[in-house]
Amino acid sequence: MIQTAAEFVQLRTSDDPADQARASHDEASEEVWLDIIHSHPEMRRWVAHNKTVPDRILTLLARDADPAVRWEVAGKRRATGDLLRMLALDDDDTVRVRVARNPRTGIEELRALVADRSWVVREAAEFALASREGDV
Repeated sequence: MIQTAAEFVQLRTSDDPADQARASHDEASEEVWLDIIHSHPEMRRWVAHNKTVPDRILTLLARDADPAVRWEVAGKRRATGDLLRMLALDDDDTVRVRVARNPRTGIEELRALVADRSWVVREAAEFALASREGDV
């Protein structure tokens, strides 16, 4: 378990793949995640990348000003339907593409993304929708 923000930063910035794996897979308390987000804003994307980060923290990160952080949340297999619906309306095209490619994104959100203003988003949504409808 990751005990402090400093420990997470050390693990994430280490050259040792085992340390980086711990930063991606080890749990931390909600307080530690919040400390990292507030004290080390450059690590927010890596907090979102962690496989065990709680839903409350993902929700906070889904509203982050940095599109790279929101992009990371949009790709999470654990992202809730509510988070994906919110991120499907994101201003950043790359975030919406990531939502379209997330297997947990609902059919209704994909149908809405098929009409997106960005051709890249439309293409990703069309592909995902065709794949899902082919499975039905």
